[in-house]
Parts: sequence; C-alpha cells; structure tokens
Amino acid sequence: MKTILHKSDTRGYANHGWLKSYHSFSFASYHNEKRMNFGALRVLNDDVVQPKMGFGTHPHQNMEIISIPLKGALSHKDSMGNKRAIEVGEIQAMSAGTGITHSEFNDSKTDAVNFLQLWIIPEQNNVAPNYEQRAFAPEGKHNKLQTVVAPNDKLVGDALPIHQQAYMYRSYLEQDKSITVKLKSKTNGLYIFVVEGAVEVEANQLEARDAMGVYDTENVEIKAINNAELIIVEVPMD
Repeated sequence: MKTILHKSDTRGYANHGWLKSYHSFSFASYHNEKRMNFGALRVLNDDVVQPKMGFGTHPHQNMEIISIPLKGALSHKDSMGNKRAIEVGEIQAMSAGTGITHSEFNDSKTDAVNFLQLWIIPEQNNVAPNYEQRAFAPEGKHNKLQTVVAPNDKLVGDALPIHQQAYMYRSYLEQDKSITVKLKSKTNGLYIFVVEGAVEVEANQLEARDAMGVYDTENVEIKAINNAELIIVEVPMD
C-alpha cells in the first residue's frame, strides 16, 4: 500500500476578493510539481463565492467536471441550454467533451456560496458534451458509501455518468463507525477528502479539509474519530 497525505494548510490559496479558493492540486497561479494530480483526478478546488458574484462565461474542453455545493446555491448557465441552480444535497456532473461554455453565479444578496469543484481527466477525448445534476437522499450516505458518480458504461443506481472508469462516493460517518472501501480495480487509487469532522485512515488522522490518497491496495478502512462528512474519489492511477 502507498499513501500520500495532503493536510488542509498545505493547499494552494488564492484570494480574488469575490472568490476565495483553496487548491488541492496545481491550478491557475498555484503550481506545485509534486501536486499536479492524483491519478485521473486533476483538480479539487474548495471555493467560496461572495454574494452577487460569480464566474463569467468561460470555456472547457475534454474534462469531466463535478460540482458539489456545501453551503448556499450556485446558478449555472451553459451553451447546451441548461439554466439551473445547484443546491446543497445536489451534485452536478458535466462532460465538457468537444467543448462547452458556462457561467456560475451566486444569486444571494447576503450569503456566500461554498462549493467543491473536481476535474477528472476523461478516458476518451472529444465526446459529445453532457450535463446532469441530481439530488441524493441524505440517508443514503449514513454510515455507508453512497455512489454519486460512476462510469457511463457502469452506472450504479442514480449515479451521475462521466467518461472515465472513476467513481465518487459520499459518506457521513458517526463517531466510532467505520467503512471499508473495496476498490473496483487493483490499478485504481482512492482519494479521501474530509469535508467536516475527523477520521482515521491507515493510522493517519484526517481533520476537516485534510485529504489522503491511497493506492496499490485492494481495500481501505476509514474510521470516524468524530462525526465526519466525506467525499471519496476512486480513479485510475495510470
């Protein structure tokens, strides 16, 4: 088994006034040769958007983009004709493929929006763009794994499709509860991001916004030290 530990205070940081962004991997002005990616996981940004502010229309191509609101709601508009707000409890998955443009905006006059944005490198370029978002029942993650994203050719339940042999799970673990994640492939790795609370993974204590990558293994056990909210991403490592 191999592991890599990313403590929250080692992340890149950018303060643009209207946007405060923490980068788990190299992004924009933050460049760290040792933190370019974890397998096919290329970006994990922890963004806070101020009221009545947002990202203007901008392009994406050949990337699988997943957005997870943690606080507030983010309005989305894209070149495929989608115009919707993404709220807490919902997850958005977008395959940029041959190319799309979109914008994201915080419509609230008083409250900031906090959301996670993850980019996964696709297994095939130049696919037709696709957009989906879905609300997931909170009880589905209670002391267990809830699959929220899966490969488009191996969909599980209500999971959102992406063009990569990657999976994303949510889990809410009560104190002293544990789960064991069995990886889909020996060539996959697991990236565990603690949204809130604290867990233990392979004798390492992870607290809020800490993350840990684990690979060259078949199973990973995660135990809650305190009540903990987790985002877990399984990706090919080669």
